[in-house]
Amino acid sequence: MRVAKMAIVRKLKLQELEIESQHSETECTYTILKTPDGTYLQVDTYGSRHRRIPGKKSQSIRFAPEAVQQLKAILAKHFA
Repeated sequence: MRVAKMAIVRKLKLQELEIESQHSETECTYTILKTPDGTYLQVDTYGSRHRRIPGKKSQSIRFAPEAVQQLKAILAKHFA
Protein backbone atom coordinates (compact mmCIF):
# COMPACT_ATOMS: atom_id res chain seq x y z
CA MET A 1 0.00 0.00 0.00
CA ARG A 2 1.39 3.39 -1.00
CA VAL A 3 1.19 6.21 1.54
CA ALA A 4 0.76 9.66 -0.01
CA LYS A 5 3.08 12.40 1.14
CA MET A 6 1.35 15.55 2.30
CA ALA A 7 2.51 19.05 1.52
CA ILE A 8 3.80 20.92 4.57
CA VAL A 9 3.90 24.69 4.15
CA ARG A 10 6.59 26.48 6.17
CA LYS A 11 6.51 29.87 4.41
CA LEU A 12 3.92 31.80 2.40
CA LYS A 13 5.05 33.97 -0.52
CA LEU A 14 2.91 36.68 -2.12
CA GLN A 15 2.07 35.96 -5.76
CA GLU A 16 -0.07 38.42 -7.71
CA LEU A 17 -2.56 36.79 -10.09
CA GLU A 18 -2.11 37.57 -13.76
CA ILE A 19 -5.62 36.40 -14.64
CA GLU A 20 -8.61 36.13 -12.29
CA SER A 21 -10.49 32.90 -12.95
CA GLN A 22 -13.86 31.65 -11.78
CA HIS A 23 -13.79 28.90 -9.14
CA SER A 24 -16.49 26.47 -8.10
CA GLU A 25 -17.39 26.01 -4.44
CA THR A 26 -16.42 22.91 -2.51
CA GLU A 27 -16.36 21.58 1.03
CA CYS A 28 -13.37 22.27 3.26
CA THR A 29 -12.43 20.96 6.70
CA TYR A 30 -9.59 21.73 9.06
CA THR A 31 -7.79 19.81 11.77
CA ILE A 32 -5.45 21.01 14.50
CA LEU A 33 -2.57 18.58 15.09
CA LYS A 34 -0.33 18.80 18.14
CA THR A 35 3.04 17.15 17.60
CA PRO A 36 6.40 17.28 19.38
CA ASP A 37 7.45 19.75 16.64
CA GLY A 38 4.56 22.14 17.34
CA THR A 39 0.92 22.71 16.47
CA TYR A 40 -0.03 22.31 12.81
CA LEU A 41 -3.12 23.43 10.90
CA GLN A 42 -4.28 20.97 8.24
CA VAL A 43 -6.80 22.08 5.62
CA ASP A 44 -8.53 19.47 3.43
CA THR A 45 -10.67 20.18 0.38
CA TYR A 46 -13.10 17.80 -1.26
CA GLY A 47 -14.22 17.22 -4.84
CA SER A 48 -17.01 19.56 -5.94
CA ARG A 49 -20.29 18.22 -7.23
CA HIS A 50 -18.89 18.57 -10.78
CA ARG A 51 -16.02 16.14 -10.14
CA ARG A 52 -16.07 12.49 -11.15
CA ILE A 53 -16.16 11.46 -7.47
CA PRO A 54 -17.95 14.27 -5.60
CA GLY A 55 -16.99 14.58 -1.94
CA LYS A 56 -13.72 12.64 -2.24
CA LYS A 57 -10.78 14.30 -0.47
CA SER A 58 -8.99 16.27 -3.13
CA GLN A 59 -6.15 18.16 -1.45
CA SER A 60 -4.52 18.32 1.97
CA ILE A 61 -2.23 21.12 3.04
CA ARG A 62 -0.54 21.18 6.44
CA PHE A 63 0.73 24.51 7.74
CA ALA A 64 3.78 24.36 10.02
CA PRO A 65 3.78 26.58 13.13
CA GLU A 66 5.85 29.27 11.39
CA ALA A 67 3.45 29.37 8.43
CA VAL A 68 0.47 29.62 10.80
CA GLN A 69 2.06 32.71 12.39
CA GLN A 70 2.63 34.21 8.95
CA LEU A 71 -0.96 33.40 7.93
CA LYS A 72 -2.28 35.11 11.08
CA ALA A 73 -0.32 38.26 10.19
CA ILE A 74 -1.61 38.21 6.60
CA LEU A 75 -5.21 37.81 7.77
CA ALA A 76 -4.86 40.59 10.36
CA LYS A 77 -3.39 42.95 7.75
CA HIS A 78 -5.92 42.32 4.97
CA PHE A 79 -9.12 41.26 6.78
CA ALA A 80 -9.11 43.32 9.99
